Amino acid sequence: MRIIFMGTPTFALPSLERIYKEHEIISVFTKVDKPNARGKKINYSPIKEFALVNNLKIYQPENFKDSTLIEKIKNMQPDLIVVVAYGKILPKEIIDIPKYGIINLHSSLLPRFRGAAPINAAIINGDKKSGVSIMYVEEELDAGDIILQEETEITNEDTFLSLHDRLKDMGADLLLKAINLIEKGEVKAQKQDENLATFVKPFKKEDCKIDWNKTSQEIFNFIRGMNPVPTAFSNLNGTIIKIYETKINDKIYNSATCGEIVEYLKGKGVVVKTADGSLIITSAKPENKKQMTGVDLINGKFLKIGEKLC
Repeated sequence: MRIIFMGTPTFALPSLERIYKEHEIISVFTKVDKPNARGKKINYSPIKEFALVNNLKIYQPENFKDSTLIEKIKNMQPDLIVVVAYGKILPKEIIDIPKYGIINLHSSLLPRFRGAAPINAAIINGDKKSGVSIMYVEEELDAGDIILQEETEITNEDTFLSLHDRLKDMGADLLLKAINLIEKGEVKAQKQDENLATFVKPFKKEDCKIDWNKTSQEIFNFIRGMNPVPTAFSNLNGTIIKIYETKINDKIYNSATCGEIVEYLKGKGVVVKTADGSLIITSAKPENKKQMTGVDLINGKFLKIGEKLC
């Protein structure tokens, strides 16, 4: 098949690699290059890096309002456009171009968690399973008919990163299966149940702040779902403490208030009171310091008993 691939982050890379081996990639679309945090170096997306190495034609439009660009895509005569975490909405003029339409790999079991950050959301919400969906692209966000889905269990050890890495490989394999079905004319797509649809918006900084008035399980899930990005945090005496890992502690501290640092557990970490119990902070990064273990936090007295995280 003649395929145009659209994607940007690491999540999209296994999909492009697998498709490249079995089909003709006629061009690659990825988001505009961005400078790094210090603004001194331009960072290429993983998709652009792959395209450069393999001499693929690259496009990085700001949007799809340019009629000349739309005409170029028409002239490419793609059989299919594949979208994986591209980060841009495609207009109907683009959707109507490919012979077999446009398909998208989405990192949730649609219709649950349409939109941004579905991997984070699955862990934060305490879901027992997640997965990937291959669907046709329509004008409405993530609402197209589903071609294939595959599930995976979410364990208490999973973080955003571990689930992300599992789903990117699962999704790439499933994407190839979907393309094969399309090529053979054997697709039996299913409509999504709109009554079950939920949506996830991109995280803002304030969304990443820990609410210590919640239960231990809720906070535990929240921190895992934010690890390593966009990272859960708390304030302590005017400074930010990024928190990466915790463990649920059975002990209840009735005389303390939620968010209060109540104890040091030797060899483990710093204990903080929650609504129904407590959590042990086992990995965190105080502002302007390196990421450290719970033991290091105790030894360095970065989090002191009696202080309150908020």
